[in-house]
Amino acid sequence: MHRGLGQALLLGRNMAAPSAEPPVLVQYLVLRKDLSQAPFSWPAGALVAQACHAATAALHVHRDHPHTVAYLRELGRMRKVVLEAPDETTLKELAGTLQEKNIDHMLWLEQPENVATCIALRPYPKEEVNQYLKKFRLFK
Repeated sequence: MHRGLGQALLLGRNMAAPSAEPPVLVQYLVLRKDLSQAPFSWPAGALVAQACHAATAALHVHRDHPHTVAYLRELGRMRKVVLEAPDETTLKELAGTLQEKNIDHMLWLEQPENVATCIALRPYPKEEVNQYLKKFRLFK
């Protein structure tokens, strides 16, 4: 092999590597914080169940999307981020924004009360959705 060609091949491999790296996929959930406080005072288990319902529903509804397929392929590498919305109004406003921007999501409504409790997005590269979720902080 020509000396210069070997260097060019190595350089070409290094240049191609970043684009070959799959994006880090994250499933974002936004859960109502007020449900954990008076007058609602839902127990932690009930809130976790709402997030689980929303996450499972979003994964099921968008199961054929390439990002969801890739996310489910490596179960040990799943990433979820749980954010908090202060109340139902804010959660529904976020759902409206996500709908307008064509961001795939599921607004979970607890039945039979028909109460909006959680939004789950399908898995996304975080750069694609961060701008819509910036005002929400981690759920505590």
